[in-house]
Amino acid sequence: MTETECMLRGYGLTTAEMFYHLPDYPHVLNSFIWQDYDLAPDHDRLLRFISYWRETIEGPLHSVRFVHRKLISPGEWRNVTGEFHYH
Repeated sequence: MTETECMLRGYGLTTAEMFYHLPDYPHVLNSFIWQDYDLAPDHDRLLRFISYWRETIEGPLHSVRFVHRKLISPGEWRNVTGEFHYH
């Protein structure tokens, strides 16, 4: 699906900031920013990525904060097929 198709189907842009402990220095926190189109309120893609992180990445998560924003909805989008210019 293209980004426009995702937005028309109700997806919104989800941005998550993940704080995690460095494997070699467990008292030091680092951050990672993740973005993808996701459906609220379930946020399946975000939860899938967090599960992937826990299973694969060595740095354990400290905390995750996220924001979700619908950029357009089906009622706000118009398909324009032509344009008229008046001089």
